[in-house]
Amino acid sequence: MSRRLDDLVAFWALLGGVVLLSIVAVTAFNIGARLLDLTARPFGGSVRGFSGYEDYVRLTVSCAALMLLPYCQQRRGHVAVDLLAARMPAWLDRSMTVISLGAMALLAGFLFGWMVVGMIETRADGAVSRVLQWPEWLFYLPGLASLLLWTLVAARDACRAATGGIRS
Repeated sequence: MSRRLDDLVAFWALLGGVVLLSIVAVTAFNIGARLLDLTARPFGGSVRGFSGYEDYVRLTVSCAALMLLPYCQQRRGHVAVDLLAARMPAWLDRSMTVISLGAMALLAGFLFGWMVVGMIETRADGAVSRVLQWPEWLFYLPGLASLLLWTLVAARDACRAATGGIRS
């Protein structure tokens, strides 16, 4: 189970990276189109960029950012006070690790719950993006999956730390 979770988290982060690359590509295209438009205007021409660019970036950035959090948790890529922990007794270090990982799991689970509420409200309101008219509630789904994965990784690591399998 643990190996499958690790593989799923790694795949999810790679997918988040693909989303980020798509944002970079769309942004580069729009900047290029704007430059071409500025060049073509004196000659009576025009070049259009991607209609709905702001909608696309706003909706996909929110997905991509959350998609990277489970991987950061898995790799323990968050802030830790190693200087203090290195000087503490092992039992205190392990206790702090268990508490911090447990708190992280609770926080991620709390955020998951409120994101469910937000998605339900957004769907009930019929909210759509301004230009592209995409239903906004659909973009909550990757975030929900990300928060669920984050919760699972933090909870698993808290259990491992409690049994001595992980140190700070």
